[in-house]
Amino acid sequence: MNAEAQTKITAGHLQRKVYLYVRQSTLHQVLENTESTRRQYDLRQRAVALGWLLEDIIVLDEDQAQSGASTVGREAFQRLVTEVSMGRAGIVLGLEVSRLARNSADWHRLLEICAVTNTLILDEDGIYDPAYFNDRMLLGLKGTLSEAELHFMRARMRGGLLNKAKRGDLVLPLPIGLVYDGEQRVVLDPDQQVQGTLRLFFETFRRTGAASATVKAFEKQGIPFPRRAMGRGVRGNLLWGKLELCQALHILRNPRYAGAFFYGRTRSRKKLDGSFSVIPLPRDQWHTLLVGAHPGYISWEEYERNQRILRDNALAYGTDHRMSPPREGPALLQGLLICGICGYRMTVHYHRYARGLTPEYLCQRRTAVRSAANRCQALCGMEIDQAIGNLLIETLTPLALEVALNVQQEFQSRLEDADRLRRAQVDRAGYEADLARRRYMQVDPLNRLVADSLEADWNQKLRALAEAKQEYERQRQADKQMLTEQQRSQILALATDFPRLWRDSSTPDRERKRMLRLLIEDVTVLKGKEITAHVRFKGGATKTLMIPRPVNEMGQSKTSPEAVEEIDRLLDHHGYREIAAMLNARGFLTGTGRLFSGESVARICRTRRLKSRYNRLREAGFLTSKEMAKTLDVCEKTIREWRRNGLIQGHACIDGNLYLYEAPRQDLPPKNKGSKLIDRLRNMKVVHSRGQEVQYEA
Repeated sequence: MNAEAQTKITAGHLQRKVYLYVRQSTLHQVLENTESTRRQYDLRQRAVALGWLLEDIIVLDEDQAQSGASTVGREAFQRLVTEVSMGRAGIVLGLEVSRLARNSADWHRLLEICAVTNTLILDEDGIYDPAYFNDRMLLGLKGTLSEAELHFMRARMRGGLLNKAKRGDLVLPLPIGLVYDGEQRVVLDPDQQVQGTLRLFFETFRRTGAASATVKAFEKQGIPFPRRAMGRGVRGNLLWGKLELCQALHILRNPRYAGAFFYGRTRSRKKLDGSFSVIPLPRDQWHTLLVGAHPGYISWEEYERNQRILRDNALAYGTDHRMSPPREGPALLQGLLICGICGYRMTVHYHRYARGLTPEYLCQRRTAVRSAANRCQALCGMEIDQAIGNLLIETLTPLALEVALNVQQEFQSRLEDADRLRRAQVDRAGYEADLARRRYMQVDPLNRLVADSLEADWNQKLRALAEAKQEYERQRQADKQMLTEQQRSQILALATDFPRLWRDSSTPDRERKRMLRLLIEDVTVLKGKEITAHVRFKGGATKTLMIPRPVNEMGQSKTSPEAVEEIDRLLDHHGYREIAAMLNARGFLTGTGRLFSGESVARICRTRRLKSRYNRLREAGFLTSKEMAKTLDVCEKTIREWRRNGLIQGHACIDGNLYLYEAPRQDLPPKNKGSKLIDRLRNMKVVHSRGQEVQYEA
């Protein structure tokens, strides 16, 4: 035992246990770097030489293949900290600081606990007592260097990774439909079924305009969709199954299907519990995006168009339901109508009548926020849809298209001027690169100091030339929108064909909504004596329409006065369902030519403002269950039980559980509680379930 050990190791240390912590960072190191593992286990002999018994040495090696950057998942290290904090450890053995921790916070926490519990620390360099300032400072410096070493290793590896990603050479897992060939180049999957399924997927989305509709189309047609297995032993195998919505959205949002290489689309942040949260980044913050890096299933322009469609569709799930994708229903302004009272989007309800589905636009914002509040407004959809359709036909005239084409032509001339300027920038960069080349070629090759400097300058000019060409080509493709004379004539012919196409009954409602959304941004409506509709077009122009209110908001015919009079008479003695059955038996029909139902009778009562059955019975002196219970000196539950058993008669006010009861006679002599109840029941009309009046017998 050397002088250092004699100074720091005391009898109290020898009476406690020795804890040897063994760790390798990865499974590969555990299997391949066996010498490091052997050196860690050999520290047991150091402990024996210092005076501890072999049976007092506890080996903690459960953290093999675990990183030392955090304590999360390292149960052996957590156990070590617990044993040290309990004062059971005399000394902690570790080959080096990096084996115990590569995080300064974890390392300094262990040092503080060791100093409080008088626990020593041993590594290959010697023995340390954290209670001594010099030893604690040296151990802290070693911990800092260990953390810095991990940082430098990660920085070197990440630097190489980012450099490969910048060139597009980084090998990353590919989505279904794309594979690597023998030279690590990305190509389309040679399986023709996989290719055909993906092409059909993008074609279906192009046709339907919604991811959910695409999934439903695949499900309806029974088309299986491919995916790669991820389990151990079967990883990479091709599997076929049902297309899920999350899978469809992942495919639509993946730029690899448009032939683009990307890296750094997300950022990871570490939480307090050691887990990581993934944060998506906007496109301008991605590390790398190389368009046209490999073959794809769609063009980059179509990918951009798909992202716009997904963003518009996703607005339907916002707090105010700002927009929704066009669907199959006949409501033309579905997702575009804004309430002029509260400013929120209005929803659509459909009613089925003899002539088909009739839309009704409702604003239910107040009802959603406060369940007892009335809705802002409700509008019949037929009149306002027809008015907007006529406005669209009037707007899309040959003169309007000609003006739009002239504006487009002027815009194209400006783009040509900008293209000439960008081309001049490319020529200037080419001249500077050629000048740098000539300078390099004229220098003496043996004068390496000058040659190296001129070569570096030449390389820099070549990179600037390549970037200028790439930017010029990108802008040229974006500005390539010049219309030919044939295209101009086709667009002008659209003004003549559009009314016919719009009014054609074979045109799907979904397509009408798509055409409408190309021109109109939204419509704000306010219902008064007339319906005021403020139309906002895509370009920012606005137009106000005054639409007469329909005579009947639901577009249904009036119920005959005879039927309304009969309903008013029957309300004195019957509920809604009973009245509907009686009207049907007598041959009455609704305004739409259908049989009556309890709901239709109730709706007629509300619209014609007939006195409700509840008010009629209350005016006749009938009591509620609470008033009846107070009169008979019993609880409400007893009243309801007597009614169900036929002891007292309850008159249904509506088709539900609300009943009113006939008031008992009030001229009875006062008696005790029991006889009072019996006497009052004796003087009441009661009825059995068979409907026969009987007298109650005590």
